[in-house]
Amino acid sequence: MITDTCVMKVWIDPEQCIGNGICEELCPEVFVVRGGIALVRDGMDLVPGGLEDAVIDAAEACPAECIYVEVA
Repeated sequence: MITDTCVMKVWIDPEQCIGNGICEELCPEVFVVRGGIALVRDGMDLVPGGLEDAVIDAAEACPAECIYVEVA
């Protein structure tokens, strides 16, 4: 589990995305699929507290492995 003292950044490589939507299904607060491509919702590139585990789950479940997470 991620602690409250860290900052998590998330981004998606749109060129690798296959748009299957698992990220949106697992964490709709952060991810959205539009036009067949998953995107990080506006303003969510810094993950809000409490959503870190869901973002990690989405990244790990992504079949295209195009969701990147950085913890600082």
